[in-house]
Amino acid sequence: MTNQPISGKTRVCGLIGDPITHSVSPLMHNAAFRKMGLDFVYVNFPVKRVVLAEAIQGMRALNIRGLNVTIPHKVAVMDLLDEIDEYARGIGAVNTIVNDGGKLKGYNTDAPGFLRALREGGVAPEGKKIVILGAGGAARGVSRSLAESGAQLVILNRHPETAAELARILAPAARAGVTALPLDEASMTGAIQDADVLVNTTSVGMSPDEDMSPVPVKLLNARLMVFDIVYHPAGTRLLREARAAGARVIGGLEMIIWQGALAQQYWTGQPAPVAVMRRAVQKARYEK
Repeated sequence: MTNQPISGKTRVCGLIGDPITHSVSPLMHNAAFRKMGLDFVYVNFPVKRVVLAEAIQGMRALNIRGLNVTIPHKVAVMDLLDEIDEYARGIGAVNTIVNDGGKLKGYNTDAPGFLRALREGGVAPEGKKIVILGAGGAARGVSRSLAESGAQLVILNRHPETAAELARILAPAARAGVTALPLDEASMTGAIQDADVLVNTTSVGMSPDEDMSPVPVKLLNARLMVFDIVYHPAGTRLLREARAAGARVIGGLEMIIWQGALAQQYWTGQPAPVAVMRRAVQKARYEK
């Protein structure tokens, strides 16, 4: 609930993906809309792969102002939009859509949101060796922002050919180099032993599989900064074990907050109140 009246002029924004029942996006966006005094409301729209095209047509038909896009639609949705922002096109994934009078334009706020969260966490990626687990839609944004910042990247994925394709796409922007490897223990061992930052962009450890981690605990060490973009639960097994090993950690909620603030600015044309969004998310966590 937004605690403000819904009127005939209320603009609708929301989230599409599958699954999304765990999403904190409605909490933080509606809190921000209230703070800003805007006649907007944000809701979740569970959308399976087979009906993605119909959902995007529905956005147009119902004049929904904006959508966030999450797993598994960030890549597939691009073919359904009228225009793609050049930065998002370079990444190859869209997580934010703006409806401007029936014209749908896609953006990527995952990349700048991740980078802002990393810097706020005390890590400047320039010159760092950063290991990225996964090569899907989220990894595209994360790796692009890091490559352009001058980090040396190692991308590991269960399907090595997908990691290799992402490395090929990143190569022109990767000033410090990019390597693709299979996501197995042998490759992780070699990659992580001298890494500065480890980023998990896979869904391993996401509720209800909270007892899983993509990284054997023996590979974690105190020199690492571990960033897990999974945010449900907020304290994933990977983060718990990394902290126990002495590593610094950043949870996925920070990325969600920053990418959400940037998305909201696209929809409203106004800077979003980040502190309000963070408090809404934190309050929800503590009330559970």
